[in-house]
Amino acid sequence: MSSHSAESVDPGKVSLWDYEHHGHDPISTRTLGFWLYMLSDAMIFAALFAAYGVYVRNAAGGPTEADIIHPIYAMWESVVVFTSVFAYGLGMAALKKGNRAGVINGLLAAFALGLVFLGMEYKEFADLIADGAVPQRSGFLSAYWTIVLTHGLHMIFGLLWMLVMLFQVMREGFTQNVVYRLINLRLFWHFQAIIWVCVFTFVYLKGVL
Repeated sequence: MSSHSAESVDPGKVSLWDYEHHGHDPISTRTLGFWLYMLSDAMIFAALFAAYGVYVRNAAGGPTEADIIHPIYAMWESVVVFTSVFAYGLGMAALKKGNRAGVINGLLAAFALGLVFLGMEYKEFADLIADGAVPQRSGFLSAYWTIVLTHGLHMIFGLLWMLVMLFQVMREGFTQNVVYRLINLRLFWHFQAIIWVCVFTFVYLKGVL
């Protein structure tokens, strides 16, 4: 780690975009790079949604959408996801004020709610397995499992990232590296909420209409 990156910065004065002709500050540049990564990730999810649209009617005599999809349960999952994003947002508000305890509390709350969401997903998958609705049963189930599991894996990655950031905030404070990682994690966590809205709309709601 360079000495410049290890220097403490004022989180409230971090500029995401620099309109001067000399270019972006380091935090802005790294955030832009992360946006490019998320665009590629969005393309992956777009392909998964397209595949789901193709295979959704291919139940092969097995369980259909109406048999396995429970929109009310998914609605409560949505509440948990949005509350986790809100908690992280409170942590970012504390970051802007330079409040380390507020950032830590926000991360802890977002992490705990993320675990609740994953626990609900685990129960959903366990019930599917118990009912024999496994991915190899049909094209529909393969597409369903793939899209929901892919989102779940992203959530797991986000939670692991939160743990890393908790230790870094406690150990290093608000260095340049820590601040830009917190900003990128905010983008990533909000992106997971957006993807979940798409999953909820096109998989859970559409499946019962």
